[in-house]
Amino acid sequence: MGFINCERNKKDKVKLKGIHEYNPKQIYQIIKDENIAEIVIATYNSENITSEIYQDLITLLEGGFPIKEYTQVYEELTQRVPVQFVGKDFYKYFPFSRSNQNKMYLLFNHFIDLLISVLGILTGCLLLPFIVLGNLIANRGPLFYIQERIGSNGTLFKIIKFRTMVKNAEKNGAVWAKKGDARITPFGKFLRNSRLDEMPQFLNILKGEMSLIGPRPERPYFVRELSQTLPFYETRHIIKPGLTGWAQVNTRYGSSSSDSLIKLQYDLYYIKHRSFFLDINILIRTLSTIIFYRGQ
Repeated sequence: MGFINCERNKKDKVKLKGIHEYNPKQIYQIIKDENIAEIVIATYNSENITSEIYQDLITLLEGGFPIKEYTQVYEELTQRVPVQFVGKDFYKYFPFSRSNQNKMYLLFNHFIDLLISVLGILTGCLLLPFIVLGNLIANRGPLFYIQERIGSNGTLFKIIKFRTMVKNAEKNGAVWAKKGDARITPFGKFLRNSRLDEMPQFLNILKGEMSLIGPRPERPYFVRELSQTLPFYETRHIIKPGLTGWAQVNTRYGSSSSDSLIKLQYDLYYIKHRSFFLDINILIRTLSTIIFYRGQ
């Protein structure tokens, strides 16, 4: 309905189209007249909030009036953690999920990882003859693609996939994969769309290098690049990387630094809100992607 500019020295009047500016002393009257349901604190610098405004907010809060910080509102609306708007005091906005220390959740998670990885490997063995045949006819080259990735706590491991690109796809150095990438073979496109190219990663899960659900593991080259430009990027590594994850079911294939920012926001949201219900949501949406052939 409007906003209060709490900066002490206002050289230039803040102008927001269609939104009225009120005086701090009017706060109680605005709430009453406009039937306000919620206040959002949307300032980069908390020092701008005067002691008078602070006291009014405390009084309202004690009276049960909903007051939220703007990054909290952003997170609730988008289900992403807005790291680009969070300062060095990240700990204020990132209370890590209790599930990360919940022994029952972690034990159940480990059991599901083992169960699904064994089932995935058995299924992969049944499909392997057809994939080998398709690779011989359409891909003509190595069946598997092995690449170094960064796992939990920054440890390196080797991820294994069915090859979907032409041989020597990165002879000139590491480059982002993108939608419609010319390096992807026709058979490789089928493997990606059906997510069959990911099946060998059940071996990584069985070995304990990955989990079924978590942030996708990234290559060291891109981690070094992204950690220099995206705040808290390496926070993704506090849990095991996953075969699927919250970012994967909510975004398209990441092919740039800006795409990686969106994926990071989703990854941090998952780490923050990790739970049985969120995991089930991710699994259902992942199965939907496979069934309706929407992989990339």
